[in-house]
Amino acid sequence: MYDIEKITNPSFIKNLSTKEMQVLCQDIRTFLIDSLSKTGGHVSSNLGVVELTVAMHKVFNSPEDKFIWDVGHQVYIHKMLTGRANQFSTLRQYKGLSGFPKRKESEHDCWETGHASTSISAAVGMAYARDLNDENYHVVAVIGDGSLTGGMAYEALNHIGHTNKRLIVIINDNEMAISPNVGALHNIFGSIRTNESYLNTKRRLKKLLKNTQLLNRVMYRAKGSLKRFVIGETPFDAMGFKYFGPVDGHNLDDLIKNLNFAKKADKPVIVHVKTKKGKGYSFAEADKLGTWHGVGKFNKETGEVSVHKKENCVSWSKLMCNGLIELTKHDSRVSVITPAMINGSALNDYQMLYPDRLIDVGIAEEHAVTMAGGMATQGMKPFVSIYSTFFKRAFDQVHHDVARQNLNVVFGVDRAGIVGADGETHQGLYDIPMLRPIPNMTIMMPKDAKEAYDLLYTAYEINGPVAIRYPRGDVFNVVPNYESWQSVPVGSWTTLKSGADAYLLSMGPILDDLVQLAEDLSEAEGINVGVINTRFIKPLDTRLLDELAKLEVPLIVYEESAMIGGLGTAILEYYNETNQTVKVKRLGVPDVYVQHGSVPEVLAELHLSLDDIKAEINQVIKK
Repeated sequence: MYDIEKITNPSFIKNLSTKEMQVLCQDIRTFLIDSLSKTGGHVSSNLGVVELTVAMHKVFNSPEDKFIWDVGHQVYIHKMLTGRANQFSTLRQYKGLSGFPKRKESEHDCWETGHASTSISAAVGMAYARDLNDENYHVVAVIGDGSLTGGMAYEALNHIGHTNKRLIVIINDNEMAISPNVGALHNIFGSIRTNESYLNTKRRLKKLLKNTQLLNRVMYRAKGSLKRFVIGETPFDAMGFKYFGPVDGHNLDDLIKNLNFAKKADKPVIVHVKTKKGKGYSFAEADKLGTWHGVGKFNKETGEVSVHKKENCVSWSKLMCNGLIELTKHDSRVSVITPAMINGSALNDYQMLYPDRLIDVGIAEEHAVTMAGGMATQGMKPFVSIYSTFFKRAFDQVHHDVARQNLNVVFGVDRAGIVGADGETHQGLYDIPMLRPIPNMTIMMPKDAKEAYDLLYTAYEINGPVAIRYPRGDVFNVVPNYESWQSVPVGSWTTLKSGADAYLLSMGPILDDLVQLAEDLSEAEGINVGVINTRFIKPLDTRLLDELAKLEVPLIVYEESAMIGGLGTAILEYYNETNQTVKVKRLGVPDVYVQHGSVPEVLAELHLSLDDIKAEINQVIKK
């Protein structure tokens, strides 16, 4: 038995036998399941790479050798083996251990990730730096087959394949990203790993040579010839890589043997490792939808995940899915495109009802946006469901392919605002500054379910691209009824509460809290603060802004978004251009990267809590 929390560095693995490493792997799984049941986190992806991570630390010498983990959510085992297991009680919590690689946490984390398909490019850069500096170490990129649906990975493979740079790419092939994988490459992997002629011949050859000293040498030489004869050249062979695999990702001997072969190569290498996502925990192993990719706290004995939904509430993602289902019932031109986020964006019900209209393009945000533009030119009404943090990857496609042609593509910008435990790589803070400068673009954000349905309805009446932002979290559920939906005048705001001393301007579900805050201030302190729903971030309601200017009261603009280029900036720009003098106080996310923690904790750190808003109101009025 190993006390995982007492591990300080991975060097001890060098001296372990296979049997001892197997015990270590079992202890790691036990610790992981127990720990994550109390904190939540990425369960299935980490259970799938236990043996692989142990084998990597057996063969290579971290931190001298560089490990780069694509996306990074499968880095937990690496963190345990590099002395951070004793911090797992703080995983993904405020000021605690990050759920992704962090250079400031450990010298063993040489590259930070969070988004998909970046690892090989970073590894190429390190390999070039190594050779230019006349150094000698190994660079290993671990990338899932899901991340290989992203184009950036192929840009790097295309570049490095014929350079003879020493670089090892480990493909963690578990047939899933967050949800089941799609695309031609997935089928290619399937043909490689399931070719019966190759697998049967390989097994017979291994049995024939069992217990002979020739096994390793003969198998190494024979497998390459056998594979080329039975399967033919793999795409990676054609790109200039030495290919090893498929390798059983839960067989330590096979992993160590193939990693040692890769280590000796004098050219780029692909090691194709076949793993089982959720390995060792029956509930995660049986998951076909991606539910156990990332979960909250759970009962490790029953697999029951703790859910803390308010009564009669659904997630904003589910609400938008319900609206899209209702819209599609009445308009056959509607279709939904997702970049590998069916489960994350709660689109499962839409897929069940309209399997031909739910298009999963894989981790390919750029392709998703331009594809939607192509559909729009032919009279279709595409809805691109995309997380705010991933939307940034498709800026040029929004600008060049969709907005420039003024195409009616609707973007459902999910997870807009502070997202919490996933931290700085996933905060949805930059979509407004990204979209605002783009001509023809309309940007909306609803405050509740009814307004969400009305804005969705309105979005398809607009001649041009539209972004509808909605946050992570829950909303009071309203069953969609297409007949009750109403068109909203584009660029119109609404006054939720009139005021005489100041006005709060904001958008989204925070508005209910702001109205309550204003009423409390009126009752307790006699301060009369108005509240305006700025549901359109672009275009602005200039008529209402002109009316507010005439009142000569301060305006406080609150947004869960980067202040640079945000709504507050837009309002200041308008008043400056029209030569109107208005006191405008902006409250938003400053020019910093926002770390992980619960939403209330993060807002408090940024001085964006309700108490902070109250203090700002008092300060502005006193001035």
